[in-house]
Amino acid sequence: MSAKEEILIEKIRQLPPQRLAEVEDFIDFLRKREDEQRLTRAAARASEASFAEVWNNDEDAAYDRM
Repeated sequence: MSAKEEILIEKIRQLPPQRLAEVEDFIDFLRKREDEQRLTRAAARASEASFAEVWNNDEDAAYDRM
């Protein structure tokens, strides 16, 4: 366990019990947000090849040069 992790765990231990639910909710929120961002990035990578045909054409090349 890293020093930062140990410090964080110690800070959590020092909280009053009624605050632990808030900490847990916040951790769940952060994990959910990270999962959603990971899915968004994966979907973007998966669709790049499909969209490449649409984006890479002579008509769009004129706009790219602007």
